[in-house]
Amino acid sequence: MAGWFAAKRYGIGAGKPISWQGWAVTIGYLAAVVGASVLLPKSLLAFVAILIPLTLGFIIVSARTTRGGWRWRWSEKE
Repeated sequence: MAGWFAAKRYGIGAGKPISWQGWAVTIGYLAAVVGASVLLPKSLLAFVAILIPLTLGFIIVSARTTRGGWRWRWSEKE
């Protein structure tokens, strides 16, 4: 897969989306979280049960599609 997310300059993880696919995944994730909070306002357990797999899926997708992968970085020159 091509890089959908930029690597963070310092630390480990993904930065901002750098392609339309990255933006689509990010907006889809946020829409799903907001939708779940609107549809399940009184059921915290159901909301958390939906939120955990959504977040894990988003983390997995961003980790696999980050340009350069996830690794510790000390600066942009690495």
